[in-house]
Amino acid sequence: MSATRISRVLVLAAAASLVLGACAARGGDASSAGGNGSAAAPTAAANAANPAGDGKAVCSGVSIAYIGTINGNSAAFGQNTLRGADLAVKQHNTANPNCQVTLKRFDSEGKPDKAPGVVTQAIAEADIIGVVGLPFSGESKAAGNLFNQAGLVSVTPVATNPGLTQNGWKTFFRAVGNDSVQGPAAVKLMTEKLGAQKICVVEDDSEYGIGLANQVTQALGAKASCTDKVKTGQTDFSAVVNKMSSESPDAIFYSGYYPEAAPFAQQLNDKGVTAKFVGPDGVKDTEFLKGAGAGANNAYFTCPCVPEDNFNDFTAAFKQLEGADPGTYSPEGYDVATILLKGIDSGIKDRAGLLNFVKNYDGQGLTKHFKWDDKGELSETPVWSYRVDNGKIVNYGQVS
Repeated sequence: MSATRISRVLVLAAAASLVLGACAARGGDASSAGGNGSAAAPTAAANAANPAGDGKAVCSGVSIAYIGTINGNSAAFGQNTLRGADLAVKQHNTANPNCQVTLKRFDSEGKPDKAPGVVTQAIAEADIIGVVGLPFSGESKAAGNLFNQAGLVSVTPVATNPGLTQNGWKTFFRAVGNDSVQGPAAVKLMTEKLGAQKICVVEDDSEYGIGLANQVTQALGAKASCTDKVKTGQTDFSAVVNKMSSESPDAIFYSGYYPEAAPFAQQLNDKGVTAKFVGPDGVKDTEFLKGAGAGANNAYFTCPCVPEDNFNDFTAAFKQLEGADPGTYSPEGYDVATILLKGIDSGIKDRAGLLNFVKNYDGQGLTKHFKWDDKGELSETPVWSYRVDNGKIVNYGQVS
């Protein structure tokens, strides 16, 4: 048997496993709980869309793109999303020999000043009719109008700043809940589940960090006992750590990304600060655990993402075909790519058609039900909490 044939058999086996697993699940309620105070995470719904489809699709000369960070700081989120999309395309193409869709990759490095140029390059390639991305709020804000002008649909599995859907863009869709949902959920985690009465909020200088911190402080009200600010790329947090030490809060909410959150948590631990460390989806990554050391032992997270390792067949296929464990937003990247592929399989060949398909989409995915309002926000926006347990990030229950 040729190497190509073996590869195709493996992909088909993984796709079949995912389909059978989805068919075996019932309603998304059954799962093992993920720790003290946790709720069962959903499993694959029986009617979850599968990128393999019926295997009868016919198409030619069409592509979708992943645009977002692949290298640089905070690259893990982009790589997680890209691999999820890549898995969907591999399963689709193996099952549909007469419809081979190309997944093109463009690296923005997550930078708002670089994203517009990269997006312009992608727009110039006429075969690209749909985009998975951009992952981060800052780059999404910088480049969103370019997609809109080109009529190229983009579905972000990650970016959560609420203002992104208030720009009048007709091509922007969000596959997760925004920070106006995550902020109050984080407050619920800290005040109700962790029992914190005195809470400090520390924000970085990113579009994401500033926006989310505002949502959290608004929801906290009088319980926001102190605030402080840090910068992207900062490594010495001694001044902020000293302030946290003197304030003696019950919990510290860090609004930003894991490259800065990790050394901050480590330095808090070294100073003897015992407050619960709570981070959002931008911190929830194994890279945080590596960088924070013992400082991660007291950490909790919120994320508008479902526990990714709970989809057993998806996880097995992901490991087999992507050569890695799925991470935060891998299933969401898979769901978004699947929706775009379903549009192509329906016979759509151009950007206007795929935009209209997404706008009117109404269907179940692995992670949630997908149906958007006229601004590109989902009707279903669950937020989950997580904690660190024995060096791993585990489910701590749904909080919204």
